[in-house]
This record gives sequence, structure tokens and C-alpha cells, in this order.
Amino acid sequence: MFTDRRIERHQLPYFLRVFNSVTDKPIGFLGNVSEDGLMLISQLPMMIGVDFALRLKIPMGDGCHQVIDFSACCLWCHEDATPQHYDAGFSLHRPPAEYGQLVRALKQYFSFQPLPASA
Repeated sequence: MFTDRRIERHQLPYFLRVFNSVTDKPIGFLGNVSEDGLMLISQLPMMIGVDFALRLKIPMGDGCHQVIDFSACCLWCHEDATPQHYDAGFSLHRPPAEYGQLVRALKQYFSFQPLPASA
């Protein structure tokens, strides 16, 4: 029986939650990201054509969070394969620089490439 692992396993310790930036209440989880959009997975359907004030809280190494607030318009929403869950696609309005940094960091992490050496 084969027991040696040849590829290092990368597991996420938790999911990235998405919050309403006005109320700071969670509305779902980040499904995927791009430079100018994201997919939200939630337990409630999102209204299409509506602008939302959203917030990401990115965990930092010291137990604190980096907060990224932004505005996004819901372009589509449909039921997820998981019962009682919905997927919604958002287009971001003028995403902040921190959002772009998050997208690049996630691409780097999920490509399983080593981080670049610090200068």
C-alpha cells in the first residue's frame, strides 16, 4: 500500500468570510476572486443589479485582522449545488489596492509556489 506523500498538502485553516460593511454582520463566504470581481457563497439569495457595501477581514499573523471595505454590484445569483446555499457574482467598483494585494496573495498561495524572497 502506498503511504508516502509526494506533494505537500496545503489546507486552509478557515474560510474567508464576507461582511456587510455598514452593519459588520456576516453575509457569506468568499467563493473565488479576480482582480475586479468575486463570487460570494451565502445562505440567502442576493438581489441582482444592487450595489452592496462589503468587507473582508483578512487574518494577520498576530491575531488581528486587516479590514478591506469596498463596493460591489451583484451581477448574477443562483442556487448552489449545496442545498440552501446561493452563489452570487459581484463586480467591484474601484477596488482598493488592498483587494488587489489579496488577489495576488491568494493566486500565489493556491498555485503552490514558494513565496518570493524579501529584498
